[in-house]
Amino acid sequence: MMSNLITQITNWENDSENLLSIRLEVFVKEQGVPLELEYDEYDKEATHFLVSTSNQINIATARLLADGHIGRMAVLPSYRKQNIGKNLLYSIIKFAQNRNMKYLYLNAQVAAIPFYAKSGFITEGHEFLDAGIPHKKMTLTIPS
Repeated sequence: MMSNLITQITNWENDSENLLSIRLEVFVKEQGVPLELEYDEYDKEATHFLVSTSNQINIATARLLADGHIGRMAVLPSYRKQNIGKNLLYSIIKFAQNRNMKYLYLNAQVAAIPFYAKSGFITEGHEFLDAGIPHKKMTLTIPS
């Protein structure tokens, strides 16, 4: 388990290079998502979360849109299975709760459904393909 991690709330303008480096490593290189699908017009308006080690190595990221959509959640491979993703997700939920958001949703890769379910997300609807990868919508009602 890693300690001394810093979760920073940031934006695309200030941190696009750091955010994109993690996303390119996970989504484009590891999972084969086409580069042109990896970043979009929503990045500029989203609230971004960036997790770094105490020695400033960027290791995880996610974004939250104003409508409650969590996306682009990624942890670098060598940092997985250390509760970093769980803590990042908790930070996003806490952030949303502090802004009186009532509802969060995400499109989970099917393999990641159990991960999100542990944090209270519930699957909804049918499986669909996004960038050639099977996904399912998951929702969370935020406790007030």
